[in-house]
Amino acid sequence: MSEAKLKFGLWYSLRNPRQWHRPDTEIYTETLDQIAWAETIGYDDVWLTEHHFCDDAHAPSILTLAAAVAVRTKKIRIGTAVLLLPLHDAVRVAEDCATIDILSNGRFELGVGIGYRPQEFDGLGFKRSDRAGRTNEGLEIIRRLWEGETVDYDGEHYQIKGAKLAPLPVQKPRPPLWVGGFAPASVKRAARLADGFIGTGDISSFVPIYKEERAKLGKSGPGRLAGGHFWLIVSNDPKKTFSQVAPYIIYQLQMYNVWLQEAGQTPFPEANNEQQLRESGMLQVLTPSEAVDAIGTYVEQTGIERYYTWTVPPGMPAAQMNEYLELFASEVMPKFR
Repeated sequence: MSEAKLKFGLWYSLRNPRQWHRPDTEIYTETLDQIAWAETIGYDDVWLTEHHFCDDAHAPSILTLAAAVAVRTKKIRIGTAVLLLPLHDAVRVAEDCATIDILSNGRFELGVGIGYRPQEFDGLGFKRSDRAGRTNEGLEIIRRLWEGETVDYDGEHYQIKGAKLAPLPVQKPRPPLWVGGFAPASVKRAARLADGFIGTGDISSFVPIYKEERAKLGKSGPGRLAGGHFWLIVSNDPKKTFSQVAPYIIYQLQMYNVWLQEAGQTPFPEANNEQQLRESGMLQVLTPSEAVDAIGTYVEQTGIERYYTWTVPPGMPAAQMNEYLELFASEVMPKFR
């Protein structure tokens, strides 16, 4: 087991699949309730993820949600994993995130990605081919605004004159910036323009790229890394729990594979039934001691400082996960602190 001291997080999408549909107000209320409860049992951070125009109502407005979390909580840090920056105006993102940092008294962290779903770019009126450039420029603009500069910017995607942020974020010199993604270009972007790289699943091949890029840029230290298993649930009866959550995880993987194929990207392993899901390795349901070993190995392979995994399977009531979250908090997290 690794001796690393980890921070542990929750990760939400707030999906509402048709086959398990409930009022959206229920899902949002129970999610906020769960986050507020989770901070009382030791969870360190919560991460929110963004997508648009989804049949299952995947959360599209995560800065609004982050503000709601800010006023419902006192200690837990609040991050985006990830906000799709090319689909937003960078100056407005800087303003909104500064406001969230004020509401939370300095607990906000911005993680961004470039996005991949063609429907999102088409529906919001942006060119998918511009996503890398808009992200690069947007990150620079946000950083400069947060640090109190008056920004004049003449780029390919942004032309700005005399922008100055008021009020400024609580955190100095600014809130942390993260970049996420699943390609070497994203990892290098994180090294160049952010404080850390945030990923999920096996990110071990990205770590050397990240460190090498930082070294080329003359940046000291290894940088910051966050990640975790796609799904890791701790249970005293793993077989029973696996069967309980499997239909919801299968749904989630199938939806991701549709999106990835539409974008011309490599899909996740096929999982159309419980056996295929087990073989895919995308869902791990482990005893507390097994989870300690799995997370320890992950930390040794990646060097992460923040560990997070999905919290509520899409379509499953949040409260049904509380026993597993509590077991994780009481039997796993203390082993890394």
